[in-house]
Amino acid sequence: MANEDIFKKIIAHAKEYGFVFQSSEIFDGLSAVYDYGQYGAELKKNIMDYWWKSMVQYHENIVGIDAAIFMHPDVWKSSGHLDAFNDPMIDNKDSKKRYRADELIEDHIAKLQGKIDKEVAKASKRFGDDFDEQKFLETNPRVIRNREKIDAIIKRMVKALEEDDLKDLKQLIIDLEIACPISGSKNWTDVRQFNLMFATQLGALGDGASKIYLRPETAQGIFVNYLNVQKTGRMKLPFGIAQIGKAFRNEIVARQFIFRMREFEQMEMQYFVRPGTEQEWFKYWKEERMKWHLATGIPEENFRFHEHDKLAHYANAAFDIEFNFPMGFKELEGIHSRTDYDLGAHQKFTGKKIQYYDPETNESYVPYVVETSIGLDRTFLAVLTAAYTEEKLEDGSERTMMKIPPFLAPIKAAILPLTKKDGLPEKAREIMDSLKYDYMCFYEEKDTIGKRYRRMDAIGTPYSITVDHQTLEDNTVTIRERDSMEQDRIPIEKIAGIIAERIRIKR
Repeated sequence: MANEDIFKKIIAHAKEYGFVFQSSEIFDGLSAVYDYGQYGAELKKNIMDYWWKSMVQYHENIVGIDAAIFMHPDVWKSSGHLDAFNDPMIDNKDSKKRYRADELIEDHIAKLQGKIDKEVAKASKRFGDDFDEQKFLETNPRVIRNREKIDAIIKRMVKALEEDDLKDLKQLIIDLEIACPISGSKNWTDVRQFNLMFATQLGALGDGASKIYLRPETAQGIFVNYLNVQKTGRMKLPFGIAQIGKAFRNEIVARQFIFRMREFEQMEMQYFVRPGTEQEWFKYWKEERMKWHLATGIPEENFRFHEHDKLAHYANAAFDIEFNFPMGFKELEGIHSRTDYDLGAHQKFTGKKIQYYDPETNESYVPYVVETSIGLDRTFLAVLTAAYTEEKLEDGSERTMMKIPPFLAPIKAAILPLTKKDGLPEKAREIMDSLKYDYMCFYEEKDTIGKRYRRMDAIGTPYSITVDHQTLEDNTVTIRERDSMEQDRIPIEKIAGIIAERIRIKR
């Protein structure tokens, strides 16, 4: 099945089973804005809890804050966002569609890389266990030619972006004969810079209202609170400040479902370190963050590191953790060595000392920062992508299942009386009441037990508890496991302990 078809099925499934809805749908929707439904909200909360515990609860030197969305407008002047938070925009004159110029070029690079990957796959199949991938990449003429093309394109694109040479960026698109994905036309406008920040007014319009901005990232809320947290928490370097919060960007092209939205949520941690140690900590957090993703149980081949070709103005090192979404490997999380740029910029702009006195070296300095920044919505989409499974059973029937890691699943257990009579609902309600204070549970007595199992499979519920007539005789129930569909008979008093063990995070 084509990746595009899989993506359409995931999107349709997300709506049908209460994960994600188009915002304001009854008013024909709002482009690139989505609402999380009853099961989506639970999954999203579970991802946030997993991140927060991993970052804050499990690290004694990392604390969390919750900064306001509105900030003094000078924050964004100081940080460079007002002047430099731009994307290069280009329009196709025939389709009237708008694109990011750099993304058009990156998509072209991805096609060339795809050709390399195909050559590797063919050679691997041909030579089997004797295949030496590294040697093949270094010696195969077609691979070498495509690699040289990729390197040349990247070099030229990075140079154009760094020098703000928008004319050459357009010329590169022309030289590569890049066509509009919609119309196939190569009739492009000039490239322009487009600032991504949303502006609004604070105060009554007739009362001296001032222009402020919806934050385009959550990091600055951490930086401007550095002194408050460091002093009140008596924090010693190295230490981190974590935050989960909304951010807003007026994206040129917001598409691909919840992958790129104008209102989204970030989970960020800024780790403050002694200058000169930032590369050591950068390596540490790069490895730690990959471990966090793999601990979900999602297969390792779905993740990869990507080193930035062009560094942001504040960074001296940057890697992305990419996930294999239906549209290919795309950024899921960024790990950046931000140097002392942000704290230094705010210190210079405000004239207020933002430094750390180091008792070990007997000196004061502006700390360096290593950042981990992950998109909550993209992580949600990654979980959906990895979980969506269509399965043909031995009896010829089919089922659609969400193999969500049990500890992230919206509903941990379904309580299902076999029938709506003979005292089974009452017994099932007793079990429901004993479990619901510790786990999100779901009670249902409508339809056949088979149909109810299928609904629970479709929302990713890892365990279903069936209450039948034998339950009334010996206080045992059937527990069904989602992925294998295996069923065990267990005493009622052991249900909670079994669920707790099976949904435990494997670290």
